[in-house]
Amino acid sequence: MNKSFKNIVLDCERMKYPNSGLYHYCLNLATTLQQNINEVNEKLYLYVREKTRPDFKGEFSFLDQHSLHKLYLPKKGQFDIWHCTYQGSNYFPFTKKMPVVLTIHDLNFLYDKSKNEQKKNKAIKLLATKIASADYLIAISAYVLNDIQQHFDLTNKRFSVIYNGCNKGVYDATAMPENKKINAPFLFTIGTVVDKKNFHVLPCLLKNNNRLLVIAGELQSESYKAKIIAEAIKHKVQDRVIFTGPISEEEKSWYMNNCECFVFPSLAEGFGLPVIEAMYFGKPVILSKLTSLPEIGGDAAYYFNDFEPANMLEVLEESLSHYQTHNPVENIKARAAIFDWNKAAIEHLEVYRSLY
Repeated sequence: MNKSFKNIVLDCERMKYPNSGLYHYCLNLATTLQQNINEVNEKLYLYVREKTRPDFKGEFSFLDQHSLHKLYLPKKGQFDIWHCTYQGSNYFPFTKKMPVVLTIHDLNFLYDKSKNEQKKNKAIKLLATKIASADYLIAISAYVLNDIQQHFDLTNKRFSVIYNGCNKGVYDATAMPENKKINAPFLFTIGTVVDKKNFHVLPCLLKNNNRLLVIAGELQSESYKAKIIAEAIKHKVQDRVIFTGPISEEEKSWYMNNCECFVFPSLAEGFGLPVIEAMYFGKPVILSKLTSLPEIGGDAAYYFNDFEPANMLEVLEESLSHYQTHNPVENIKARAAIFDWNKAAIEHLEVYRSLY
């Protein structure tokens, strides 16, 4: 490795959405990178809006982000690595004066039925340009990497899979949410309330029992929330479906730690951070078999074979029975431990250093 001083920029611009997976991805990666960097000859700069700075605890160096940077990124000649942490970023150094690392979280836009072909083709063309401009690609799962290889030319392109980690530090809190309706065993799920999360298939799991269903996360589609409620009405369980809206990390910890089961029937996930967050607590998780979820859950998770109500309810009961009988808590926790932010930071630094 070149012994001269190296300046690395980590693009954390997506932290402007505080209740998103990308927010936590950037926060955790930045924190662990700072802990592992070689301060003798490396310096990490976080590219964020000024008001996001207080979210970082400890000593950090910042490069302030402004909307005008969509036209021209600042001070590129002063940096040795630019890590674009989100494939859809508007802040990409096309006219580069340094090596660029690009992280791709998913290609969900390809499968979004709400987007017309013109919009998809435009997005494909833009991402192809970014991939061609990048010196190194990082995919957050093998599923995502395979998807990229199916749709884009990676000839002579360097790439690797680096998994997200599970941020254990926030899970010590035990603050019980103020919601007074949590007075019975409950199923828990979390994510932005949009079609691809497939939450509307979950109310059927409340039939013929006294469970509650708690759905946490930012409401992005009123029409999709209405679809979930319609399904609950259909199964006559509408009084037992609870929408919390966005929740704090402390509240999420409480829900994860106290739920009977974590359910995640998502149709499109590049990784699925909430899955390992629930597994960290040793909770049974029941997932869809789609996209990256089997790769993340492995043999420590349970899976819905399909989304037919009777079959889903059968899977739920069989999974809970197996969990209670075999007590696989340690196996589940061991699976979660595979996904470690410190390990991810070290692997990212290896990528950066390979480009100096």
